[in-house]
Amino acid sequence: MDSSRRPTLKDVARAAGVSLASASYAVNGSGSVGEATRAHILQVAAGLGYRPNTSAKAMKTGRTGVLGLVLPDLTNPFFPSLAQAVLQTARRQGYNVLLADTGGAPEEERTAIRFLIDQGVDGLLWFPIDDSNPKGRRPVPEMDRIPVVVLDRNLPDYDVVLADYALGGRLAAEHLIAAGHVDIGVISGPQAASSARERADGAVQILQQQARVAWRVENAFALDLDPAVKAALDQRTVTAVIAGSDMIAIGVMRHLQVLGLTVPDDVSVIGFDDIPWAALNAPPLTTIDMPIEAMAVSAIETLVQRIADGPGARSRTVFDVSLVERASVRARG
Repeated sequence: MDSSRRPTLKDVARAAGVSLASASYAVNGSGSVGEATRAHILQVAAGLGYRPNTSAKAMKTGRTGVLGLVLPDLTNPFFPSLAQAVLQTARRQGYNVLLADTGGAPEEERTAIRFLIDQGVDGLLWFPIDDSNPKGRRPVPEMDRIPVVVLDRNLPDYDVVLADYALGGRLAAEHLIAAGHVDIGVISGPQAASSARERADGAVQILQQQARVAWRVENAFALDLDPAVKAALDQRTVTAVIAGSDMIAIGVMRHLQVLGLTVPDDVSVIGFDDIPWAALNAPPLTTIDMPIEAMAVSAIETLVQRIADGPGARSRTVFDVSLVERASVRARG
């Protein structure tokens, strides 16, 4: 074989001493071929440097073996962790992934989704900016062409994979109450996202029964705190704060330091998500763990199944969350 030419499936079959059909079955993981024969063919293919022609395969099957992933903000450490989990899971399922970051902008979200569909992805994993207007939420009409699985947002027209955010809020509140805290502040994430509302609502439900909600304010899922959040902290009326994300919680801890207050001696802080920064913070952050890997596996499996089976009854998968105790909470009294 000419060393300058890309090896073909026929070359693999000839070198392995098998039929073209057997070579195709082996490299595509399909058809009827013995495991020993399959292993032999794959070894020969690797030795030749054979790579499947994805364009030809797409023309024949109508599928590219590529999924699209749309995320709202890769500057937030939560999303690179999620993306990594999705990519690893998709790879095990035989898929590659094209990733798009929308930067939290609706127009960029529409552009990203349209781009991925135009690239011929077989299906789309979509983490929407928000779900404030869930009825008929479809950024671009082209989304009707392919299966879509939604992460973290409870949109009624799609298969969705979620966590029990209200449970996380309740766990945070119960942990602080058990530690003797009474006057507690709540900082929710953006209220346009149901997951942010549910986290705060779950905490407030418990606090109103067993403690006091000193104040409730809203902030972007970011380190930078809005003026209203800083003003609430400046009142120095709380001994603990429940934040709607770890990024917000770390921002709170920085502002408390500016005020001359110490975490957890003066104010205890709990976050949500358990991003990699949480354990590395000083002090390490008590938080609510999101089962990112399990959610990624579920989302990919749901999408792959939908690609294979076509439209069907909407699925809704909800994962439990758990409290991770670290050093940012101190018992009082």
